[in-house]
Amino acid sequence: MEARSRSVEDIFEDFKGRRAGIIKALTTDVEDFYSQCDPEKENLCLYALPSEQWEVNLPVEEVPPELPEPVLGINFARDGMQEKDWLSLVAVHSDTWLLALAFYFGARFGFDKTDRKRLFSMINELPTIFEVVTGGGAKKPVKEKSSVSNNSGNKSKPNSKVRVSETQGRQSKALLQPKDEDEGAEEQEEDEHGETLCGACGENYGTDEFWICCDICEKWFHGKCVKITPARAEHIKQYKCPSCSNKRAR
Repeated sequence: MEARSRSVEDIFEDFKGRRAGIIKALTTDVEDFYSQCDPEKENLCLYALPSEQWEVNLPVEEVPPELPEPVLGINFARDGMQEKDWLSLVAVHSDTWLLALAFYFGARFGFDKTDRKRLFSMINELPTIFEVVTGGGAKKPVKEKSSVSNNSGNKSKPNSKVRVSETQGRQSKALLQPKDEDEGAEEQEEDEHGETLCGACGENYGTDEFWICCDICEKWFHGKCVKITPARAEHIKQYKCPSCSNKRAR
């Protein structure tokens, strides 16, 4: 967009065009989009243009960027999640990017309170990209998360897969336990995991670090080594490390 003044309607048309492009990438063009998000490539972003076109590309090199940027690294999570969950994650971040972009333009072109409210009302009349991709049903992450953690019949993936949660759980009980007992629990965990090595860098396990276990080879990895964050791990039902993902692809 040029620097000259734009109306609320102009910004809304820009929003609708980019939104249509992302929806196209995540629905009708999903096979092409999926293939372009190669986890072996560098950080990739999903961009959309006002012309309803989309593209997967590297982030801009300009710092700070001229416009708000989409979320980085969508390709890294592709093979570690079920496809529908991965597409839902990309959809949520795309909704966030489009809102940021619309209100960036609003600030840039001097929208007042009334203009901003009108712009948001127009945007809010449209279903979110997440709702389109998932069929319109809003998920209930808090309830689902608690039911999974309390269901003893399910695999104990949330507890065994992410070790940082064990540390947090122990810390939350620290005020209720005598000091000697708490120290004993820490020593016991250190004994259990002290010899565990990261399958990527070969370093030892640390109780203050985020770790994740591959469901295929059962090796443990630092989250930072395989580019998985605790937030992303919440959406992963079956994690495959880069090595196992490559074997399956071949």
